[in-house]
Amino acid sequence: MESEDIGYVLSIPNVPEFLTGREFLKFFIDINKNRIKDLKTIDEYFDFMKIEKEDRDRLLKDYSHGMKNKMQMLVNIIANPNVLLLDEPLTSFDVVVAEEMKQMLREIKKNHIIIFSTHIMELALDLCDEIVILNKGILEEVDKNNLDNAGFKNKIIEALKEE
Repeated sequence: MESEDIGYVLSIPNVPEFLTGREFLKFFIDINKNRIKDLKTIDEYFDFMKIEKEDRDRLLKDYSHGMKNKMQMLVNIIANPNVLLLDEPLTSFDVVVAEEMKQMLREIKKNHIIIFSTHIMELALDLCDEIVILNKGILEEVDKNNLDNAGFKNKIIEALKEE
């Protein structure tokens, strides 16, 4: 596995704020064009991610937190890594965008490995095939069937309160 096989989206967006959305995508595509399969136009990528036409030529520094996260997600979709690491992938989105992103992640996970961290159990139940909980520095595998059990949820909450 090469480093190009792994993509990541941070919970706190890390984008070049001195560029416009269009400039950022053009730059990203230019430096990665030899590795991008099925290259589309920049506007097709914006359309896919549902970024409005009036936002495409604005500086990234003027984007909302959620819009910056969309741009991070978009460059990872363009790069198409085999493994995608996501840190709290939906917390900065409104309800409509979060639902769109969940649907997109469901599609992506058909052909990719997605690993994400979240503190929202319902999100993990909705999107994940396997769940682990980090408890006192130790990863513990969780049977998804147990997460519907109120007693099990309370046990997890109590263990996390002790930290």
